[in-house]
Amino acid sequence: MSADGGDLVTVRTRFAPAPSGSIHVGNARTALYAWLTARHHAGSFVLRIEDTDASRVTEEGLRGTLESLRWLGLDWDEGPEIGGPHAPYRQSERRDIYHEHAERLVSTGHAYRCYCTPEELEERRKEALAHGRAPGYDGRCRTLTERERAAFEGEGRPWALRFWMPDRDFIVHDLVKGDVRFAAGSLGDFVILRSDGSPTYLLAAGVDDMLMEMTHVIRGEDLFASTPRQIALMEALGATSVPRYAHHPLIVGADRQPLSKRHGATSVEAFRERGFLPETLVNYLAILGWSYDDETTFFTREELIERFDVARVSKNPAEFDTQKLEWMNNRYIQHLDQEDLAARCVHFLTEAGLLVDPQLLRRAMPLVNERMKTLREAVDLLRFLFTDDVEPNDKAKELIAKAGPEYLAKAAGALEAVEPWTAETIQRALDALAEGAGLNRTKGWQPVRAAVTASNVSPPLPQSIELLGRDRAVARLRAVSSA
Repeated sequence: MSADGGDLVTVRTRFAPAPSGSIHVGNARTALYAWLTARHHAGSFVLRIEDTDASRVTEEGLRGTLESLRWLGLDWDEGPEIGGPHAPYRQSERRDIYHEHAERLVSTGHAYRCYCTPEELEERRKEALAHGRAPGYDGRCRTLTERERAAFEGEGRPWALRFWMPDRDFIVHDLVKGDVRFAAGSLGDFVILRSDGSPTYLLAAGVDDMLMEMTHVIRGEDLFASTPRQIALMEALGATSVPRYAHHPLIVGADRQPLSKRHGATSVEAFRERGFLPETLVNYLAILGWSYDDETTFFTREELIERFDVARVSKNPAEFDTQKLEWMNNRYIQHLDQEDLAARCVHFLTEAGLLVDPQLLRRAMPLVNERMKTLREAVDLLRFLFTDDVEPNDKAKELIAKAGPEYLAKAAGALEAVEPWTAETIQRALDALAEGAGLNRTKGWQPVRAAVTASNVSPPLPQSIELLGRDRAVARLRAVSSA
């Protein structure tokens, strides 16, 4: 595949987060689309950290971003902790590179010093709006005379460096949005170095995409307006080709507004801690705005790599549906083998303060895998197996009180007499107990469930009692019958 329709080149994509906290699922989807594009074409996926704004980026946020990407299985070929031919991969370590290219733009007449103060810019913006003109920068400092520049310098007036935007049409050939034309004069000159010497996003990202030989830039449509500016900047720096761009719509909530914390969990780490599988989240994010056909929902990682094409990404925003994600997660959980599922549940059980018996946990998996929407639900479903410090919940207390101590004492005796200790013989004993009391199975079993599991909801009762063991089950029944 080629970046510009010409000779074949190695496809190179990148993900360039500014890690100020847990990675948002929208950013994770961007990373996934870039990763899949690189892997589909046997190319390279580059991780670049946009940390020039020290007030926003934290080391903790960086570590969280790297961990989230690893958890999702989005490995990078170049970047932090790996290195590569275009190192360093943190923009905070590339400031000299940006200054060098900014000076090149000045020397070739493509950039100039702008002495306009924020107050002056705001005043001119309001004036333009009042007269029905576009509020962008009016080019005031483009053609300053040497005397005017000297006067500003003599005042000690701070300056920023602006790129002189060519006065011509720009057509962006976007792989998602199609061809989009920006008319001459609609794009004002823009700042590339701030007055404190720090590079702007437009300069840093444009220079890095050029130097790191990106063939495809895949990012959210909120950055689309920067594209013609970065193309102009790269051309001014002598780039012989520019990347192919793909700007995907943002993820929205049910109210069609951009997904944010008001919609619930929005970060990869939050979904991980809720007990979603990385396979599920990758699959769901992939199809959130992209489709291979009208029928297929579930894809293995290998199938995604084989079939993904960013050109098939929808132009319309995709709604994040947590219920669908939970449904998909349940399906993935059901298809895990019991040992793998048990291993993934251990973290949540131990985090809840439970002492886990690995063998017992593996035996319990077939009882709960169809019920679990998330791994964290294993805590409530299986707590009764891994601690004897059980306090019945409110509904369980009601069931115990309604049944009365005599019925529960009879249940203890019935279970104590069961031989052999299997789910089948336990079930027969519970049915006989209920029948003897003139109860149907539901009403006869529920108080036993409440006493043994401390909950009104549990895995299948006979199997649960079998796993709990005769001594522990009988002890709990006697305890509540004598309370």
